[in-house]
Amino acid sequence: MTSIGILGAGRVGTTLARTLTAAGHHVTLGRRAHGDETDTPYAQGTAIRYADHATTARTADIVINATPGHSTLDRLTALRAELADKILIDVSNATHDAPDGLPGDLCYPGSSLAERLQDALPGTRVVKTLNTMLFMVMTTPGALTTPPTAYLSGNDERAKKTVTGLLGDLGWQPAWIEDLGDITTARATEAMILVVPHIIRRNGLRPFAVSLAR
Repeated sequence: MTSIGILGAGRVGTTLARTLTAAGHHVTLGRRAHGDETDTPYAQGTAIRYADHATTARTADIVINATPGHSTLDRLTALRAELADKILIDVSNATHDAPDGLPGDLCYPGSSLAERLQDALPGTRVVKTLNTMLFMVMTTPGALTTPPTAYLSGNDERAKKTVTGLLGDLGWQPAWIEDLGDITTARATEAMILVVPHIIRRNGLRPFAVSLAR
């Protein structure tokens, strides 16, 4: 049983919160301002608790970043003390929006959001994963006709092992998880977001993942 805090109460955060709660974890869903839970319709009907970002990060053993990637670095740098000695799972992609609102250019070309987070939060163990798929695949990977891939990037091997266990609670089989190496490898998976808007424009929001085929 793990205490998990999720920063970001949109579709990604609440989808993860529902599934992790159903798996038996104690989940707190963090919003920028604590308020009535009816403000977050995706999470209704669950045992999820709610708090502001600082409280969510401070009281959790593991924190998941599901905030908008373009503003993540500023938001989480402000939580340096609360995130100290924690595992931070980063599932966001940092992009500038294209005119149609879909992901456009990368915010950190030649680097990655995960690397910037690790540099800004040296006392936190950052692990990048689940950022190469539409949000619904994160918690229902077995629903795709082709097995998807969840890539892992991070400097701490024990942290990645812990995250691998949580991925199992989300329905990911071990054969579908690919450990790429240290946190610098996140720049490769974050760059994969550039193919996503083109697929969405042609096919709509049908579930898919950018996966490794063997």
